[in-house]
Amino acid sequence: MIVSWNWLKQYVNLDMPLEELERRLMMAGFNHESTEHVGEDIAIDLEITSNRPDCLGHLGIAREIGVLWDQTPTWPAAQPTESAASVETLTKVSVESPEMCPRYTARVIQGAKVGPSPAWMREHLQTVGVASINNIVDITNYVLLECGQPLHAFDLAKLRGPRIVVRAARAEETLEAINHKSYRLDPAMCVIADAERPVAIAGVMGGAETEVSERTRDLLIESAEFDPLSVRNTARKLGLHSDSSYRFERGIDPEGVDWASRRCGELILELAGGELADGMIDVAVDRPARPSLTLRFSQLKRILGIEIPGQEAARILRALGNEIRKESGESVEVVPPSWRRDLTREIDLVEEVGRIHGYDQIPEDVSVPMVPSTRSDEDRVLEQVRHVLTASGFDEVMTVSAVSEKVSACCSPWTENPALVARTPVLRGADRLRRTLLPSLLGVCRENESLSNSDLEFFEIAKIYLPRPGELPEENWVIALASNQATGEAGFRYVRGVLETLLQSLQATEAPRSEPYTEKAPFSPGLGATLFLADEKWGFLGEVDQATRDQFDLRGSPILAEVRLSTLLKVANLVPQAVAFSSYPPVHRDINLVMREEVKFEELYQTAISAAGNLLESLDLADDERPVYRDSKIGTDKKSLLLRACFRAMDRTLTSEEVDESVDQMVAACREAFGAELRA
Repeated sequence: MIVSWNWLKQYVNLDMPLEELERRLMMAGFNHESTEHVGEDIAIDLEITSNRPDCLGHLGIAREIGVLWDQTPTWPAAQPTESAASVETLTKVSVESPEMCPRYTARVIQGAKVGPSPAWMREHLQTVGVASINNIVDITNYVLLECGQPLHAFDLAKLRGPRIVVRAARAEETLEAINHKSYRLDPAMCVIADAERPVAIAGVMGGAETEVSERTRDLLIESAEFDPLSVRNTARKLGLHSDSSYRFERGIDPEGVDWASRRCGELILELAGGELADGMIDVAVDRPARPSLTLRFSQLKRILGIEIPGQEAARILRALGNEIRKESGESVEVVPPSWRRDLTREIDLVEEVGRIHGYDQIPEDVSVPMVPSTRSDEDRVLEQVRHVLTASGFDEVMTVSAVSEKVSACCSPWTENPALVARTPVLRGADRLRRTLLPSLLGVCRENESLSNSDLEFFEIAKIYLPRPGELPEENWVIALASNQATGEAGFRYVRGVLETLLQSLQATEAPRSEPYTEKAPFSPGLGATLFLADEKWGFLGEVDQATRDQFDLRGSPILAEVRLSTLLKVANLVPQAVAFSSYPPVHRDINLVMREEVKFEELYQTAISAAGNLLESLDLADDERPVYRDSKIGTDKKSLLLRACFRAMDRTLTSEEVDESVDQMVAACREAFGAELRA
């Protein structure tokens, strides 16, 4: 926001040095960007944060200066003289979309003369970087830069009806804006229309057909409030941004709409002549009363670390426009002004008092009481997840939460409901909230393959959005992995091993189990699994099928996995456990079992360890290249699994007889349960 020194002098006494003004404003939250001399004036560029739209005008800055230097700013009267003709007889206004336009006001001026603006107005506008057009347009710009309320002047004779209709745009409607570019509108946009067609894009820009020209004599002055989200979406979708949209997006003062309209009428009568019709058309929704806030003076000392007298705190809040409801020696109750929507909590009032009193008044060595916080269980689990995965060689990636329709449709293992569609794409074509992270990781794989990065091991922790008809979406944190360190069964076992390592590091109270993945995409037949943990669906694991590889133009066949974080939280044991280690040597045995093809390793594993006794330390598939063997010699419907068992005792070195007995028990149990036999 660029402000003019000479312009500001109309409202407050600027008898302080320029450097002091810049410093005090900066300490009060308005970062000083630059200062430039423009003719006989000075242009001061201040950074206005998004929560302070009230300072996007000279009056807002003057108000802050008044508080900092204990002055009372002088406000223009804005009391134009009205004629006998009633505005109701000259035009009509109807608002069909009050959710997008909570308030719309209109005044009519007849007989105005369009011409050049006076030198003082041109100089003020030039200082802040606004070109002079004509007196009517310059006045609307002047009032906008004075108070922050956007205005628009229509040529009343060009409005059909003449009437104003605030409504949603109709499909395929177009409008030529005053920049003489044509824009295609859609029903999500709010427009200002007359009896027949749109004449302005609400809150963004007026239309060329009804703009003020040298032949204009009668004017309709618009001063309104538009929904910030609606204006922001419209401006972004059209790629059309203006001083008006910048302010409407951040929120204007709803109670300043009438003042700005009166101020505009006052200046037009003074500089362009004409007659202002009696009254104003004002269409507005009912507003709830603004809630009050209470500031406890004890909080100032606790949070800021210095003592600020209660009377001084109340004075600052009053000077900032807050209405004092109740004041005592311990607290003050205030109602924030209409232009300060950012004041919603007690801490906001503490900040207001602190910045005006001066943060530079707080000594560097002041002590502020601090309360240590504890990490949540979720934070502790996520820390361990990241530790295990990075230690396993995986790199963390972050991808966008929205994907294209084609990418979203390629796979959705969690739900069959269609993805939620955003009004405005996050990126070009990316307008679907993702229901799984797997396509995003495949996109990362494709990008790395194109850069000849052959080792692909990635993980992402993010939310997915599962639609529910008639309700808000179910938001779930998930952990997704992608790896190409091995393919086929070896790659499947590798990624499953990473997940099991993760469970071991969290000292999980439950062991995972799996079932064959029955959906078509994105896993290859026979190399996909649905994972279960703690009696609920935990996630999915498998090798990417050919169709999905073709869709993402992948050369390799990565293994993907995706699991719920919430399930991990249920089974994680976050209390550190002390485990004694045996000082005696282990004894390893390989057990090669032949069984039917349909026998699952997980079932065999559970049976074997249950029968082995307490001497068994670990049991897993052997690390050989072919731990699973198939051949016609052992039967076309059979397979051979090579298991590696480790035995150890805590108090002695095991004998061969003890180990043989445990192995025999395991083989016998597997023979009885699955018909498994030792391979000859």
